[in-house]
Amino acid sequence: MKYISTILSIIALGLIGVLFLAQNRQIDQLKKHVDGEKKSTGTGFKIAYFDLDSLQAHYDYMKDIKSVAQTKENAVNQELSSMDRANQRKIDEWRQKGNTMTPAEGEQAQAEYQKMQQNYAARKQELEQQLYKDEEDLRTLVRKRVEDYMKTYNKQKNYSYIIAYDANSFVYNKDTLFNITNELVEGLNTAYKNSK
Repeated sequence: MKYISTILSIIALGLIGVLFLAQNRQIDQLKKHVDGEKKSTGTGFKIAYFDLDSLQAHYDYMKDIKSVAQTKENAVNQELSSMDRANQRKIDEWRQKGNTMTPAEGEQAQAEYQKMQQNYAARKQELEQQLYKDEEDLRTLVRKRVEDYMKTYNKQKNYSYIIAYDANSFVYNKDTLFNITNELVEGLNTAYKNSK
């Protein structure tokens, strides 16, 4: 009886040793399997990023789009300024008449003034909505071009993700090794020049 506890301890120790060896073999096989997969496919999990601000500053198509948007915005501002000047001239005419206006002319001027304000506000809202829609359409075009180029670009690079980085991103550290901004801008500009 005295030796039973010693024998049980030796058996338990032996079983622990066997389990330890079995576990190590499984880990080794798993490592070989994972390493083998990496070696056979040649890819791993890779993430690249590009600076959105730099892309906006250096992508020629985006510069042209901004120019088109600015031209439209200037046209809207000119039309609204023109309406405002015409309204102001009418108001100046009423002021010049001032005390010589009859009560009926005063009421008519007041009604016309309210109508002018409503027309101006309605036209301003219409133009601003159209301008916003046009800008959204242009942003969609730029995004589509970048996405289409990314698909072609990434066929060779095999990144798992390509992220647009800007100041509002939740990225707190970025390794410049994976910054593809210059390659991206160069490729996009070449594709844009070739499409003209």
